[in-house]
Amino acid sequence: MAATPPKPAAATPRRKVSRHRGEGQWAAGHFTPLNGNEQTKKDDDGLNVRTRIETIYSKRGFDSIDPGDLRGRMRWWGLYTQRKPGIDGGKTAILEPEELDDEYFMLRVRIDGGALTTQQLRVIGEVSQEFARGTADITDRQNVQYHWIRIEDVPTIWERLEGVGLSTVTACGDTPRVMIGSPVAGIAEDEIIDGTPALEEMKRRVLNNKAYSNLPRKFKTAISGSPVLDVVHEINDVAFVGVRHPEHGPGFDVWVGGGLSTNPKLGVRLGAWVPIDEVPDVYEGVISIFRDYGYRRLRNRARLKFLVADWGAEKFRQVLEDEYLGGRKLVDGPAPEQPVQQWRDHIGVHRQRDGRFYVGFAPRVGRVDGATLTKVADLAEAHGSGRVRTTVEQKMIILDVEQDQVDSLVDELEALDLTARPSTFRRGTMACTGIEFCKLAIVETKQRGSQLIDELERRLPEFDEPLTINLNGCPNACARIQVADIGLKGQLVLDDKGEQVEGYQVHLGGALGLEAGFGRKVRGLKVTSDELPDYIERVLKRFQAERGDGERFAAWAARASEEALS
Repeated sequence: MAATPPKPAAATPRRKVSRHRGEGQWAAGHFTPLNGNEQTKKDDDGLNVRTRIETIYSKRGFDSIDPGDLRGRMRWWGLYTQRKPGIDGGKTAILEPEELDDEYFMLRVRIDGGALTTQQLRVIGEVSQEFARGTADITDRQNVQYHWIRIEDVPTIWERLEGVGLSTVTACGDTPRVMIGSPVAGIAEDEIIDGTPALEEMKRRVLNNKAYSNLPRKFKTAISGSPVLDVVHEINDVAFVGVRHPEHGPGFDVWVGGGLSTNPKLGVRLGAWVPIDEVPDVYEGVISIFRDYGYRRLRNRARLKFLVADWGAEKFRQVLEDEYLGGRKLVDGPAPEQPVQQWRDHIGVHRQRDGRFYVGFAPRVGRVDGATLTKVADLAEAHGSGRVRTTVEQKMIILDVEQDQVDSLVDELEALDLTARPSTFRRGTMACTGIEFCKLAIVETKQRGSQLIDELERRLPEFDEPLTINLNGCPNACARIQVADIGLKGQLVLDDKGEQVEGYQVHLGGALGLEAGFGRKVRGLKVTSDELPDYIERVLKRFQAERGDGERFAAWAARASEEALS
């Protein structure tokens, strides 16, 4: 009997290969918009929305605002809609944008380098009281952020701010954001080099300039000549860090490609030393590389850090030199030295190079109000020369205080609950905006952070080791959770009754400056908001019991058992 021939194998269906036109890089000829944000920017430059705000929206009201402007271009002038009250965190990712939008705005005032005069600070305070229901939070990028802003009031607010030299231009959006700088630039005794002239020239070249108003995503800049590394340079798109070249003297080491959010990356050194007069050229070259070569296809891969990760520092430097600096080769240079101090916030009383003093003080998690800011302006005028600074740690500094005025200033700040002698917990706790106003947030942060400070001060009054506790309302890391000693990422968690409540995923042992790195996540470690004080007290007591001589919390957390961290 003949064998039955085998059935022919079924044909394997051919997989359809989907192809896209590159990564949306303009330099590769990919100008076709590849997502809705790119289309919005192509339709009209975000800088142009100011005219519509002044001539149409402020006169006809919120309902007259074009959706493309409301949720896109208005950010180019520092405006976001804030979260509608009463919407819980479980609905953040479910509701449509128009369901989350309140008819009020957050407005961000950019304060480049953190530098303010008392006249400017007083106007910020007055605008807060008149138009923002008293709100005026200090951000971790040296800005001041208002809430409850009506579109009808925006032109008047701009007139007031611009009358004293302040602006909201490109405080948000796919643009060059505020340029952070050392708050004691040109003042501190130990400064390597004052970056202020370079910062001012960088601003002159790119702000309100349509050559740089359509970037793939936001672009963050830092410059500091301070040896304490006080501008979190490791997590900026571009940073200039003060160093001394053995042959050429003081200048700046260049870093690129840092950023946090859901895919954190530390910046990398280009290995180049740049004199101060060449910093603006290099800056303009880096931002131009981002504009021309940055990825525009997928918005979640559009930050400069992804291009730097793909290219590497060597190629990035070569493209910068060959294509954007006219073939000029940069000088090889040294890395920054490790700072000798762990705090980088300039809190307390410090001697200036001119013999006077500056006094750094700590609001609670950046939360202040307009009335308090006007009182700070009064104190700065009464005890100093009229110069004030904000820091990247949500703190403030009054400059130019004579020695015989220091004690009285410190006492008067204390009376305003703005202490220059804060506990570790007051000094090191930072919080983002949170669910109170932010449409992306899942949990509350500001009030929680303030309550946490009080509770930890009560429970651990003798704890005096440097420690950072950063609270974030969502995964986007506006409060830098991955690089905190204790980073708390807001999410909904189950309590011991099995009910969904506000809580946090915990990151432990992150750091910048000394030994930069991201915090460790212990598998399954989530803490409800109510459990936070108990949890942090427990972990800090274990740290105190197990630490080696002089060992920092971050180093201990990296080696500790999961049981010790739980």
